Amino acid sequence: SAPGGSRRDRLVAMGLGERERSILDFERSWWQTPGPKERAIRAHFGLSTTRYYQILNDLLDDPHAVAYDPLVVRRLRRLRDRRRRARCEDGTVSQP
Repeated sequence: SAPGGSRRDRLVAMGLGERERSILDFERSWWQTPGPKERAIRAHFGLSTTRYYQILNDLLDDPHAVAYDPLVVRRLRRLRDRRRRARCEDGTVSQP
């Protein structure tokens, strides 16, 4: 292995900022943090939950995020897709 990590690790690190990596790391284990997730988001990132989820949603479509943590990203994509389908079935999302 090359000093400083593998080539893949360096490329992944170049594609994601520290905040983005921290968000993915947080999503991997947030339930181990005491208290509500919203409070942990504010404490860890200094972000509103709305802004946090906007950033997270964008990350789910970023190939660098998939390379960094494929299990977490795929799990979160499945949850997102499930929620979207449920909203569509409930009629809460307008169809074109």
